[in-house]
Amino acid sequence: MTLEEHVVLVDLDGRALGTAPKTSVHGQATPLHLAFSSYVFDGDGRVLLTRRAEHKLTWPGVWTNSCCGHPLPGEPVAHAVLRRLSYELGLTVDRADLMLPAFSYRAQMANGIVEHELCPVFRVTVDAPVVPNPDEVGEVRWMPWKEFAEGTLSGLLAISPWCREQVPLLAELGSDPLAWQPASPDDLPPAARP
Repeated sequence: MTLEEHVVLVDLDGRALGTAPKTSVHGQATPLHLAFSSYVFDGDGRVLLTRRAEHKLTWPGVWTNSCCGHPLPGEPVAHAVLRRLSYELGLTVDRADLMLPAFSYRAQMANGIVEHELCPVFRVTVDAPVVPNPDEVGEVRWMPWKEFAEGTLSGLLAISPWCREQVPLLAELGSDPLAWQPASPDDLPPAARP
């Protein structure tokens, strides 16, 4: 028997309120919950983009950043990033750098389904091949960061709503993503602190 995955519900100050089954929180009245986004880069500063699998409940078939997910109750967010990178993209990495500790967003699909997440953003660098899990990822592609950021900021690239909000904030960190200075884990919301 497989136990159902739970997510951490949070208040507007980022404090944990409890947990709920992941399958129950994504609807028309999605409560604010803890998640993460990650951007995977190679040594040339190219960013790995993924197209969400067509059967995903939220934003199926939409291009987005490298990997998103939810920490399990009690799991450090950086550990969740590494766990999901392994599961979704076959990547074994030893470190995820915190970039945007308190990012949050709310977005609604045309069918009324809402994403509402407190979503710290991480940078990961790799030098290994990507092996996408078709249960999660429909397609992958590498793109120079400058090209991706400019396409996103200009509105020319069709990407997920959370990625559209994150890229301008990441671009403020500098033009070279490999030189971005990580944020302190102390700046994470209380529910996300190790």
